[in-house]
Amino acid sequence: MSYNKYIGLKNWLKMMKPTTIYLPEETEASLQELANKTGKSLPELIEEVINNYLSQKPVKLPKSVGMGASGRTDLSSKTEQLLWTEE
Repeated sequence: MSYNKYIGLKNWLKMMKPTTIYLPEETEASLQELANKTGKSLPELIEEVINNYLSQKPVKLPKSVGMGASGRTDLSSKTEQLLWTEE
């Protein structure tokens, strides 16, 4: 490892806080497989996944969504009958 790369790694480690996580064996195996394919370490992958998750903003639906909910489950099969029937 070159000196510059070592210094970069040392600075990177100073910014990190050690954390323990518990994963199911299947998840850990999948992460390890991905690490082998990408050449990244498990901590790098976990940090990347968490950062991606945290950067996603929840999609808020307009308040008008669901306003016309009638509670009926037969609307599509009875369209013609319902449209042309007077109540």
